[in-house]
Amino acid sequence: MSSTPENPAPGTTRIVAGETAKPKRKRTVEIAVAAGLALLIGAGAAVASTVSRNNDAAAAPAVGTAPAAELRLGYFGNITHGAALVGVSKGFIAQELGQTKLSTQVFNAGPAAIEALNAGAIDATYIGPNPAINSFVKSKGDSVSIIAGAASGGAQLVVRPDITSPADLRGKKLATPQLGGTQDVALRAWLGKHGYRTSPDGGGDVTINPTENAQTLKLFQDGKLDGAWLPEPWASRLVLQASAKVLVDEKDLWDGALSGKPGEFPTTVLIVNKKFAAEHPDTVKALLKGHVESVNWLTKAPAAEKAAVLNAALKESGGAALPADVVDRSLKNILFTVDPLAGTYQKLQQDGVDAGTTKQADINGLFDLTALNSVAATKTSAHGLGKD
Repeated sequence: MSSTPENPAPGTTRIVAGETAKPKRKRTVEIAVAAGLALLIGAGAAVASTVSRNNDAAAAPAVGTAPAAELRLGYFGNITHGAALVGVSKGFIAQELGQTKLSTQVFNAGPAAIEALNAGAIDATYIGPNPAINSFVKSKGDSVSIIAGAASGGAQLVVRPDITSPADLRGKKLATPQLGGTQDVALRAWLGKHGYRTSPDGGGDVTINPTENAQTLKLFQDGKLDGAWLPEPWASRLVLQASAKVLVDEKDLWDGALSGKPGEFPTTVLIVNKKFAAEHPDTVKALLKGHVESVNWLTKAPAAEKAAVLNAALKESGGAALPADVVDRSLKNILFTVDPLAGTYQKLQQDGVDAGTTKQADINGLFDLTALNSVAATKTSAHGLGKD
């Protein structure tokens, strides 16, 4: 990643997914002197003991809540993860972390990032909402907290030009980034509403093959896929580089009743391992400060500068820069926001249940937005599903 004197690049490791005892009480001194002298000695000892305990308490930091020596952060090489790309490449996150080292890992899709988070390989990650819900449900609320939103929009079902309606999809082969990921759940839920059966093993009326995004592009170009439900920039790449057409723009499926505004739905959120957050609250707050700064930059930067910075960061994380028209089309489909749009999560969970990728469960406690609300300019609501 690029580095400038004012924005030093953090120490970055890119990994492709898949690879006290209580102090003993002093014994009571036996006193064999006059009562007055005994009282004097006892009073002096009590004062000295109190001063000693107070000094010790003042000198010792609270156990388990110091800033972390390192924060290991995950994200994807997608424009929907623009807050991570900008936060890392421009140094916003590293600067706020101060002495805490920032290391990063790049993933293809959410389930792989969740696996790394739950295994202790990373501490926080940018991710789609459905894998976060699934992890929370499987762990009975112990694994992760959603601490901020990052992006809304930027997901589409793109297909061959001869497919003109849902009725044309029977017997077709479609792709998503990974089984149980946010786009995978969205596709399965949408197909279900149109009367199609699907199964996690690829069976049913429409075959869904979870496929790495770069391979999806090539398979589509080779005529081996009929379409895919993808995040940006991959939807735009299939449209502009492989002559795909948009059959469904996911924003058209959200009328605003749950998110507050028509067309808004969560594509990317920021989550943290609960144990890490409990042990290092100041580090989490610093991460969120850098995250808020990244989102603010993305909402205010001139279009050309924004595209240039994102493209350079994508090249660093994925190995190749994108054509300007792909970046421009992608950005038109995305709203960067720190609001995770918590009002949509009951529906997102139900979509996962209907798709067979998650279980029905209480998701109260999924959000902890207290740190976000302490550093952001406006308050964000958890909509009764956690702390705000």
